[in-house]
Amino acid sequence: MFEVLTKAATFVAIILLGYILRRAGFFREQDFYTLSKLVLKIALPASIVANFSQADLAPSMLVFSLLGFAGGVIYVAVGWLMNAGKSPEKKAFDLLNLSGYNIGNFTMPFAQGFLGSTGVVTTSLFDTGNAFICLGGAYSIAKMIKGGKVAPGPLLKTLVRSLPFDAYIIMTILSMAHISLPSLAVSFAQTVGNANAFLAMLMIGVGFKLSGDFSQIRHMVRILAVRYGIALVLALGFYFLLPIDVAYRQALVVLAFSPISSASPAFTGDLGEDVGLASAVNSISIIISILLITTALVILL
Repeated sequence: MFEVLTKAATFVAIILLGYILRRAGFFREQDFYTLSKLVLKIALPASIVANFSQADLAPSMLVFSLLGFAGGVIYVAVGWLMNAGKSPEKKAFDLLNLSGYNIGNFTMPFAQGFLGSTGVVTTSLFDTGNAFICLGGAYSIAKMIKGGKVAPGPLLKTLVRSLPFDAYIIMTILSMAHISLPSLAVSFAQTVGNANAFLAMLMIGVGFKLSGDFSQIRHMVRILAVRYGIALVLALGFYFLLPIDVAYRQALVVLAFSPISSASPAFTGDLGEDVGLASAVNSISIIISILLITTALVILL
């Protein structure tokens, strides 16, 4: 338990470091986007390549991708149903800010630090399914609710241009086909991928902010209560009902408590809705997820 708490405290300390450095002027607000590019375009894809290179995937493991997709669909459906009879704007906002998991930037470092290559591969496969929801699926449905036209082209373009998604797909295919990368490429990926946890946590700290109209606290509480209420049910279901090895179930529990997709505030802005409120919900979900994931790891490991 002490080791789990120590590692979790290290992650929190890195987040605090990023936040303090931004407040002190070492980082500017726009530096968040530079760090984000380093994580999403270099460190995270390298981490995926390195961990998949150590894994022997069976076709049955693709069920984790289906679980990631299904989890997103559940939140989209709940966001729709909990606002039945309400305005299209409110329905679109809640649907968008309930769904999707922030895995690459947040949960992946926890998987790297606590769950080993099995946990990282499970996390990667889960995030492949999640990507269809958080990188455009939920946004397309929200846009449709508000009366906009929905085309599959932009969604597919967004997915193809996502380097982590490309890395997931390519490495899954290679692993299924039992094709190994050259040892030099794997060694390079491991070295670069080791930076992912630090950069991702630092990035979260640099970008952390609470904004929006706090007279809407009731709305925030409602969204977060529904989100983590469902997460608790999913976590219990994953751990006690799935007939799979305990290492996979542990990873799924951690994944269930992932924060809301980091893309949600940006998509909220594209819809012309309250970006400040979306950012506040997103930031608070990070705090809640840190507490819940740390608690889960202490109990499970």
